[in-house]
Amino acid sequence: MDQTFRETASALATISRSFCARGWALGTSGNFSAVLSCKPLRLAITPSGADKGELSPEQILEIGQEVNETDDLNGKPSAEALLHIKVILQRGAGAVLHTHSVWSTIVSTIHAGAGGIMIEGFEMLKGLEGVKSHEHREWLPIIENSQDMRALAESVSETLAAHPDAHGFLLRQHGLYTWGANLAQAKRHVEILEFLLEAIGRLQSMNPRM
Repeated sequence: MDQTFRETASALATISRSFCARGWALGTSGNFSAVLSCKPLRLAITPSGADKGELSPEQILEIGQEVNETDDLNGKPSAEALLHIKVILQRGAGAVLHTHSVWSTIVSTIHAGAGGIMIEGFEMLKGLEGVKSHEHREWLPIIENSQDMRALAESVSETLAAHPDAHGFLLRQHGLYTWGANLAQAKRHVEILEFLLEAIGRLQSMNPRM
């Protein structure tokens, strides 16, 4: 186990426990990854079925582009590793974070029929990479969830291609995916988008006609 992997595994475990404490990845929900090398592609990723509030660096796995390739025979990578790989390859991301908050689940259900939700006018939008004004209009696509990971990965790929400026997407009744050039940027995007989803959800609960 090299120094880069140890440091990345420690950072992923810290983020995992933090997100659980904030209600964004309770129980075994959510999955997080970070790129270790590009050629060949290697990434550190959380294991399947792990309690995100108790995750330790020793549980983090290292995988390659083929999801069944794992360097830790005692662990199984997240079932959604294929989705992480699609995002990394199409967005050039250095980290991908997937949360399961209450508000992302609610908002993704309410707006599923529209195929996404337009977010505009909020000062917090300026926390998204490249956004300079609260007047920015952020389209957050909503993808129908599926247990068929290869089919879902293709839906994610098509959505990323159709919305090249999006900073994330929602899986309906499931949660938020976002990414960044590195773990710090991806973490910031989670914080910004989770804030915005909660704000929208709360506003709509007070005014259902919104």
